[in-house]
Amino acid sequence: MNMLNVKKRAGRIFRFAFLICLVGLLQGCRCFCTSKPQSSYDFSIVDKKVQSWVGKCYYPGAGLVVTKDNQVIHQVCFGDYTPETEVYIASAGKWLAAATIAAIVEEGKLSWDDPVSKWLPEFTDVKGSATLIQLLSHTSGYPDYHKPPHERDTYQTLGKSVQEILPLEAAFQPGERFQYGGLAMQVAGRMAELAGGMDWESLFQSKIARPLNMKNTHFTPVNLEPGHAPMLGGGARTTLEDYANFISMISNDGMFQGRRILSEKSIAYMEADHVGSARVERGEFVERVRGKTHRGIYGLGEWREELNEQGQAVLISSPSWAGAYPWIDKTNNVYGFFLTHIDVSAANGFSGFYASPILATMVRQSLEAKSSDCKISVQKGFVNVDDADLYYEMAGEGTPIILIHGHSLDRRMWDDQFYELAKTYRVIRYDLRGYGLSDVPRPGQHFMHVEDLKCLMDALKIEKAHLVGLSLGGFIVVDSLALYPERMLSGTAASGTLFNVPGPDRPMTEAEKEKRYKEIAELRKKGIDTFKAEWIGGLLRSAGRHADAIYPSLSTMINDWTAWQPLNIEPRLLLGASVLEKLKARPITIPMLVIVGENESKGGFDAAEQFMTLVPQAKKIVLKGAGHMCNMEVPEEFNRYLLTFLAKVDNVELKRKSDYE
Repeated sequence: MNMLNVKKRAGRIFRFAFLICLVGLLQGCRCFCTSKPQSSYDFSIVDKKVQSWVGKCYYPGAGLVVTKDNQVIHQVCFGDYTPETEVYIASAGKWLAAATIAAIVEEGKLSWDDPVSKWLPEFTDVKGSATLIQLLSHTSGYPDYHKPPHERDTYQTLGKSVQEILPLEAAFQPGERFQYGGLAMQVAGRMAELAGGMDWESLFQSKIARPLNMKNTHFTPVNLEPGHAPMLGGGARTTLEDYANFISMISNDGMFQGRRILSEKSIAYMEADHVGSARVERGEFVERVRGKTHRGIYGLGEWREELNEQGQAVLISSPSWAGAYPWIDKTNNVYGFFLTHIDVSAANGFSGFYASPILATMVRQSLEAKSSDCKISVQKGFVNVDDADLYYEMAGEGTPIILIHGHSLDRRMWDDQFYELAKTYRVIRYDLRGYGLSDVPRPGQHFMHVEDLKCLMDALKIEKAHLVGLSLGGFIVVDSLALYPERMLSGTAASGTLFNVPGPDRPMTEAEKEKRYKEIAELRKKGIDTFKAEWIGGLLRSAGRHADAIYPSLSTMINDWTAWQPLNIEPRLLLGASVLEKLKARPITIPMLVIVGENESKGGFDAAEQFMTLVPQAKKIVLKGAGHMCNMEVPEEFNRYLLTFLAKVDNVELKRKSDYE
């Protein structure tokens, strides 16, 4: 009888455990990998971003690990992934390959300066003069990949792969330009095989995998997995913890668990700029994801995403088209690995190569979160709008207020308002599409910021709200006044009211498009970094004595900005000049506040005056000692005027609405 009870109890426990797992699967298929300690940092925005990708079926699952100061602070799995799931990581294997070759160079069997012809004398043309450095830095002149009528590079061995590369014509002279690809790395791998006296997999296992306890990491030959050759640039498979061991070694200058794997010199050499004087075409990876145009974008097997003032890489990575993304953030002593593999059939234009790097930014911002977050509960999340994710933060209770940021900035510009307003209101701030942590627009995608705002309100079940915007945000407030006044309790437009440019009702002409192409080319020639520095300078010049106070926050936001807007032909996202007729066509009964800094440009003052003629009941405030970024420059005055206005509106809304009609 006792044994029967034990069996019944065991059965109940098993069924309960099964139920818990099933609920976990139904609630987004996320499982926390509790084998690693969790930290007090709030990584909810990171998890929600990954979950949104998995929820859209871009990925069947994913794993993520984040380490700071050599301590795991976050580890989580999504979908059907576990810490033991083996995944093909495509170009994230380039980092592994470069490290393997570095080990052979350290032994003196191979030199970074060796030309191809030294080990493969059959390369008698210009391809034979390319050096090992150039092969691993994508400056060798080799074609990036096989193109028809040549077969795809899925050959059984590196020897066979190199035979097929031999007759191909060079794309350019070695060292002439940077061209990201995979074929050159096949040649580098074959040189390493000849120098090391082993096949590539044996080299990798003996030099890197076994010393790092990477038991489930391999460069897979074709006969084990169709379509995956022993490609240095794309044929590796690994697990979450295996690759994390590798990044740990790189992050610790070649040391792993007290044992030296690679020399500090080799690690530094891999991270150094090996693009040199080679031409870098604009629109490359670093420009796309970081809004940076420095030339030294690549080392050996790794991207140099961000540099410090001395030109040293402080954010390095090895992203893949499949979505896998390992990175090291030296500024914060952080490294992380996002393990996944895209489902091409469901991706629908989504690119993991360009999307995954946002995780490094999100982790960084989670680490830098304001201490105020600890005092006020902040809900963080994403709202899907037209197949794009908009990031938002919400705090407080009561009447809703939505804060809308300016061009080149993000939701953080409202730090001095967000926490203060949350004491008495339900406050929402969000990143516009193309800014902050929200998705960048897809080329050719048409949308309007005011429509995104409406969808955000719908998703958050906000029928009406006080809208507060600055600069671009102010234009969006006015667009909402013209199109959706029924969704507004009030509107505050600071440093931006009317924007006299063509709206979506007037399509861009071919001549206008050609002009924009030329402007983009000039901007790229100048460099995005230079453009950003000039942009920051212009904002600071209007700030007067407050410039020093706002510089740190302003520069952080603008340097984080991808600069998608100036680098692309942006669709017409505002009503522009057409807003005038729409405002004239209907009576305006919504309470409006116009705020202008006394150092604002003449154009800004003129636009505010024109708006006041259209909406004569609006209240106008001029903030002394402030410029364009008035909410950041004089936050106490800004908050006082805004709260006074809102209090009056709420009182009017409840008791004497006719005062504003």
